[in-house]
Amino acid sequence: MSGVDPTVQGRAWLPRAPLVVIATILVLAALSFAREIVAPLALAAVLVVIVHPLRHPLERRGWPRWAANTVVIVVVYLILAVLAALLVFAAGRFTVLVGDYVEQIGGVADATAAWLSSVGLDPATAESVVAAFDPARLLELAQGVTGWLLGFATAFFFVLGYVIFMAADGGRYSGADRRFPGHARTVERIRSVNSAVRRYYVVNASFGAVVAVIDGLALWALGIPAPAVWAILAFVTNFIPNIGFVIGLVPPAVLAFVIGGVPLMLAVVAVYCVVNVVLQVLVQPKFVSDAVSISLTLSFFSVIFWTFVIGPLGAILSIPFTLLARELLIGEPTAARWWRWLSGDRDAAFVAPG
Repeated sequence: MSGVDPTVQGRAWLPRAPLVVIATILVLAALSFAREIVAPLALAAVLVVIVHPLRHPLERRGWPRWAANTVVIVVVYLILAVLAALLVFAAGRFTVLVGDYVEQIGGVADATAAWLSSVGLDPATAESVVAAFDPARLLELAQGVTGWLLGFATAFFFVLGYVIFMAADGGRYSGADRRFPGHARTVERIRSVNSAVRRYYVVNASFGAVVAVIDGLALWALGIPAPAVWAILAFVTNFIPNIGFVIGLVPPAVLAFVIGGVPLMLAVVAVYCVVNVVLQVLVQPKFVSDAVSISLTLSFFSVIFWTFVIGPLGAILSIPFTLLARELLIGEPTAARWWRWLSGDRDAAFVAPG
């Protein structure tokens, strides 16, 4: 094989391209149609992948497989319980917060519309700009959060069931390379994807926790109501590549504008820019890039794409989905070095023999 031209080898899959495109479109359509099942299934798979390595030291100490499976399941359930508690707390406080400030928000909306009209902005445009401050719309949003929580609870029970089966199967698949030596390379590629997913979420969780604590303390010092809610939002949105920072900034900045005007809003924006831009934009991408080998352009596109396919959870699971899709569609690095290199895989670059 060493005498085969890598360029010719890289073109080997091109005749299959039309079939691959058609099959991919059909799969994506099926995923979108079944998103309410696929999204929690994917979340359960990612959580099991993250926790799976805990079983190895236990099995080396002589623990039976069922006991190691139980530890994996319990740890995943603890992670889910913490996440659920954080989300329920944040959603409940947000609903109360909207009710407390609804009249004040309405006054700010009217004042903003009048000011925009006074500086020459078309009245219709001014009304559309301040529509986001409409109290009725915010109350509707708060009520929608309650409905979202019910949907989350339903998905949560799906995840609980999926985790049990996936943890058990994970233990059985651990020895696949020894049982089937001919598929050792395939098993190695699967493990490589799993390892990248683990590194990605460990890096994001670590940076997200630091950012959440700093943002929460800064908002508390500035007198912004419910700083814990916005800290939780900052932590969760940290798992959304590229645009998570903006999503986490908008609600506390708007609230700061409502209660303290432009100076307080600018203070919140300044804090977020200093903390989040330094950590999330300048430092974290380096660690994420090393963890998953995906280009910044592809990671940004993946957020939009997977959110469109499977809904909001797709933004958080976009990187694992993209890693899996790259392995399925492009395959071995030696077979498609150019495409893998474009996607951000630095190890796929071709090195001419000396």
